[in-house]
Amino acid sequence: MRDGKLLLVQRRREPEAGHWGLPGGKVDLFETMAAAAEREIFEELGLTIRARTLLCLTDQIDEACGTHWVAPVYLAEDAQGEPVVREPEALAACGWFALDALPQSLTASTLAALTALQAR
Repeated sequence: MRDGKLLLVQRRREPEAGHWGLPGGKVDLFETMAAAAEREIFEELGLTIRARTLLCLTDQIDEACGTHWVAPVYLAEDAQGEPVVREPEALAACGWFALDALPQSLTASTLAALTALQAR
């Protein structure tokens, strides 16, 4: 979060290609979830963050594809730098959005995270 706005990225890849979601990615072997969040945000967008507070865990279950993703969502309010898409093969766009002006097509995990954020 920055100035009450949420950082979102528009996905190019399935699942949910074209949808807007929270930036992030896979945890590497022997890496903590927080370290993975920090690394992925830097790799994807060039931002330096500190993943301090775990907001929630979200599930994305797609029985048809045989996949189940678990995503830890961290609150980070001290992002350093300006986001720039550094992985154009994976991301179409990025931007800061006010909570009352979010894009229409949000990923399932982002919707779950927003519910957790509103419950705080």
